[in-house]
Amino acid sequence: MDEEKHQLVGKQNGVRNKLTVDEVVEEYVGSFGFSQLVQVTLVSIARIFDSHCTLVTIFTDAQPQSWRCIGHGCSGEAAASVCGLKPGTWEWSGGNTSSTIAEWGLVCDRRFLAALPTSVYFLGSLIGSAVFGRLADGCLGRKRAVLASCLLTAATIFLTSFSPNIWVYSLLRFANGFSRAGIGICCLVLSTETIGRKWRGQVGQFGFFFFAAGFLSIPLIAYPTRNCWRTLYRIISILPLLYSIFILMPFVAESPRWLLVRGRSEEALDVLRRYAGMNGRELPPNLCLLKPTSTNETMTSRKGENNASPIERLWNTRWAVRRVTMVMLTGFGIGFVYYGVQLNVENLNFNLYFTVAINAMMEIPAVFIGSVLLAFTNRRMLFSTSAFLTGISCILCMFFSRTGDKRKRGSLPQLMIEATGFMAASTAFDVLYIYCVELFPTNVRNFCVSMLRQSLMLGASISPLLVVFGRSSPSLSFLVFGVLSITSGFLSLWLPETRNSPLYETLEQQEEEEMLGSESLELGKKVQM
Repeated sequence: MDEEKHQLVGKQNGVRNKLTVDEVVEEYVGSFGFSQLVQVTLVSIARIFDSHCTLVTIFTDAQPQSWRCIGHGCSGEAAASVCGLKPGTWEWSGGNTSSTIAEWGLVCDRRFLAALPTSVYFLGSLIGSAVFGRLADGCLGRKRAVLASCLLTAATIFLTSFSPNIWVYSLLRFANGFSRAGIGICCLVLSTETIGRKWRGQVGQFGFFFFAAGFLSIPLIAYPTRNCWRTLYRIISILPLLYSIFILMPFVAESPRWLLVRGRSEEALDVLRRYAGMNGRELPPNLCLLKPTSTNETMTSRKGENNASPIERLWNTRWAVRRVTMVMLTGFGIGFVYYGVQLNVENLNFNLYFTVAINAMMEIPAVFIGSVLLAFTNRRMLFSTSAFLTGISCILCMFFSRTGDKRKRGSLPQLMIEATGFMAASTAFDVLYIYCVELFPTNVRNFCVSMLRQSLMLGASISPLLVVFGRSSPSLSFLVFGVLSITSGFLSLWLPETRNSPLYETLEQQEEEEMLGSESLELGKKVQM
């Protein structure tokens, strides 16, 4: 009786009693207002620390530019390379504490050990993506997953500065990678789940501006600490700790979509009311959120799968498995190229700090261009075009790298082409995340984004080996980057388009709605014929 009265009041006021989160956001909160802007900004700040943690090894693990003789045995033809000199007859010009390579002698027959810390870092990110993806979709939630990731990142970065040798250093870099994995995936999902579909692509790109800001700031922090790599680690470890205590914990709200899926509908409504209030609006007092269910749940229960977890249902759903597989194959190539090109800057014949700053500045127009194009172009076309442009640029760089003089690997045209290719790679990398968010429903979205993250990190973990090899054969490294990028562009053509599509809550709901959409499209084509 009370429920009928409640529904009657809703009808008399011209308001539907139960709405989905998408409908509440579009009709009452606002597609993208001041409250969402504040939330997205506060959440996205964490991407700065993600950038610092990932790119710090460009400087801490860089091979020193020069060395000098200090003994009598350092002369003649042997002095052309440190590999032919006896220990104690030479030293690095910047001192032994300028980088890990200088301190632990990772040159000559030990040069491939220099790639180990970065490779295991990305392997740690691969495992961490799976762990944080499941925790964020499950008991922990989006906000607490970001909090745990930031605190662990601060702790592991600080401990890294005390590494006594390459093996402990590599182990701690693995821990760094595991810890920071929750920042990227959870920040992206937390930012986009309260945004209307019109602004979702642009807001998804917003976090990458902060990643670019971190990228641009790392040379500025690294240059004053260029004589001691340990100091650089200690400085960047402080920032995520301060952010967690003074910004994330008191001011960032949990995702109402996650709260609703977990059965906490009143808390979800409270979050939406606060957003509406900050936007100068208010929700109807009799409003309830529609629990994400579908008619397919009846069929599912008949098959005895009603107790299966969302992730188990994902692996039992054919279309979802195909989609996840294609996203991961595409992500492997882009991750290899995006991170590999960044690490490969040391193989260009320019000042390391200058080259990193150039690449960092190219991130900003990449994010801006991606944000603008996402408003009126298809995701699939934008991603594949960016991947093709990256591949072509890398192959062109290969021709400028053909030289027998190792001291003259780079040139100004090569730097310009490399920067253009990196800008395109950055656009493809950013768009792929937005694409993945829109391809899957709420109850497995974080998990699927984490699967994408794992494939990106798997590609990234292999790229440092190619960078080390590129010190002796830079043209081959650019060729591999180009081929993988073009392959990723072709693979993406098998994914469905998601522009202007709603964010579904469950796999069953998405399957049912997409099936109805396909039937309507086919019916429309028959009517036109």
